[in-house]
Amino acid sequence: MSGHSKWHNIQKTKGAADAKRAQAFTKIAREMIVAVKEGGSGDPANNSRLATVIAKAKAANMPNDNIKRTIDKALGSGNTDNFETVTYEGYGPEGVAVIVDAMTDNRNRTASEVRHLFDKYGGNMGAAGCVSWSFDKKGVIVIDNEDEELDEDTVMEDALEAGAEDFSPEDEAFEVYTDPDSFPAVAAALEGKYRFLSAQIEMVPQNYVKLTDPDNIMKFEKMLDLMDDNEDIQNVWTNREE
Repeated sequence: MSGHSKWHNIQKTKGAADAKRAQAFTKIAREMIVAVKEGGSGDPANNSRLATVIAKAKAANMPNDNIKRTIDKALGSGNTDNFETVTYEGYGPEGVAVIVDAMTDNRNRTASEVRHLFDKYGGNMGAAGCVSWSFDKKGVIVIDNEDEELDEDTVMEDALEAGAEDFSPEDEAFEVYTDPDSFPAVAAALEGKYRFLSAQIEMVPQNYVKLTDPDNIMKFEKMLDLMDDNEDIQNVWTNREE
């Protein structure tokens, strides 16, 4: 699994402004509402999808009050939010594979906006399944080791004992990989021992493409920034080699 670019992405966003943090919380809250509605329960013990989103929220330092308030809102009879999950796939410059996960109350609007971003920045949106075959869905937990000076063997042992499938030491962090179904249990076992930089279900590339043209690098990063700013887009996964 080594080489996954998650830690690089975290480094880029670690010092994010309050506005970015608020935007991230809004997107996580949307995920939480959908998880409660589709899972039929506000109790993470009885709703694995909700447990997964809560782990993601905690890793993003979303306050417990916000989490509780969001769950209560989702359970409330007056909640009329009606979001659905949609995935778009395509290619960026130089054939970099891109998967866009969205939650929207207007599929036509979101599809048009995503297609526009692909087209404008040297890519193209493809059919469902055109790139997802080259990714694996995994639970990914990134443990902070910047100031902790954690013992690698101890962290690996704890992760494997908790049910993790794989472990990778990275710069100033450890990445723990799990089966999606066991992700909530592994996250719960490790969160009391370590500080998470990120914890969520991700699409992990099986192989990577390195952008070589400076113009294409600039276009691709601009496309990702605008996708990140789009309120309907929850996550963007790529196989770009950092």
